[in-house]
Amino acid sequence: MQSDSSYKRLTDLADKGELQGKRVFIRSDLNVPRDASGNITEDTRIRASIPAISDAVKGGAAVMVTSHLGRPKEGVFDPQESLAPVAKRMAELLGQPVELRRDWIDGVDVKPGQVVLLENARFNVGEKKNSDELARKMAALCDVYVNDAFGTAHRAEATTYGMAKFAPVACAGPLLAAELDALSRAMGNPDRPMMAIVGGAKVSGKLEVLRKLADKVDNLIVGGGIANTFLLAAGYPVGRSLIEEDLVGEARSIMTLMADRKASVPLPVDVVCAKEFAASAPAAVKKVADVEPDDMILDIGPETAKNYAGLISKAGTIVWNGPVGVFEFDQFGGGTKTVAEAIADSGAYSLAGGGDTLAAIAKYGIADKIGYISTGGGAFLEFLEGKTLPAVEILMQRAS
Repeated sequence: MQSDSSYKRLTDLADKGELQGKRVFIRSDLNVPRDASGNITEDTRIRASIPAISDAVKGGAAVMVTSHLGRPKEGVFDPQESLAPVAKRMAELLGQPVELRRDWIDGVDVKPGQVVLLENARFNVGEKKNSDELARKMAALCDVYVNDAFGTAHRAEATTYGMAKFAPVACAGPLLAAELDALSRAMGNPDRPMMAIVGGAKVSGKLEVLRKLADKVDNLIVGGGIANTFLLAAGYPVGRSLIEEDLVGEARSIMTLMADRKASVPLPVDVVCAKEFAASAPAAVKKVADVEPDDMILDIGPETAKNYAGLISKAGTIVWNGPVGVFEFDQFGGGTKTVAEAIADSGAYSLAGGGDTLAAIAKYGIADKIGYISTGGGAFLEFLEGKTLPAVEILMQRAS
């Protein structure tokens, strides 16, 4: 487990006055969604990057910030993937100018108290392959390297891993540290009973997570297409629902493993079905045994949602990744809404992550009632799987 004392933190360096006059390079996660005209449609990640930058500025540092954005071809400048709109929004949030620098590998002119945004890290050849040559050049730009990008912590790239290896000092920014603290609290020494809610289309995408959690949690609620495969494994009809027949055995073994530990995978007793997958499809509530051959299961039923809410109310720790139904269509959103509100009302420590989960939290307006909302998708899942994240591992190596 990646514990809180095993790497240096930017906040500690700032508190000790060790940033004064230093050149600080911050790798943030500014990979924000944009519309066809390039306008930012959702700025959570930019707002989340501000505390690290503010800490460095207040500490008297000359601050350089970079991130990846989209998937540009390395070595080619693509105005569509430029960080220009991010620089503008960052300046508004910081209340000070943020200049965008396009060619920065060979040197950056920046003064203490100033913030410059360095153009998309993936425009540089060797970024994704974690080129040592590139990482050394970038590390030479700074006295202190800060990784504040949890969303890319599961990837070893030049700005997430290589720089940490070669910079004079390498530390974690406040966002990365907060993510690791929250994950360590939920997974390392959880308050019992511990519950995980794992939704999503496919068991295959979450198989490692399900196996890891089956060893750890007291209740494992499965939702979405994953639940359909578990229902099939338990012998229920699933009609034309999304399932993975080749993983029925895996689902069965997870249920057996949980039962042997006196833990449970509570399955739906009723479901919401439709004859087609469409926003206009009429919804029908049925007992699980009554699903017809041409039915598609698109949500848990009200009785199941009530059962799950009851279990949630007794939990000490809740890890939530994925909705339990097709909540984008309101007639199939009742289950996810009930589960979301039960988590919000619960006294448990709750940790939520994953894009669809964040969308559900926003839709039902419960963000302020979740213990911690993770900004990482893949990194969040890999941590739950018990994997060591490369970008964190290198910070730990540097600290020892």
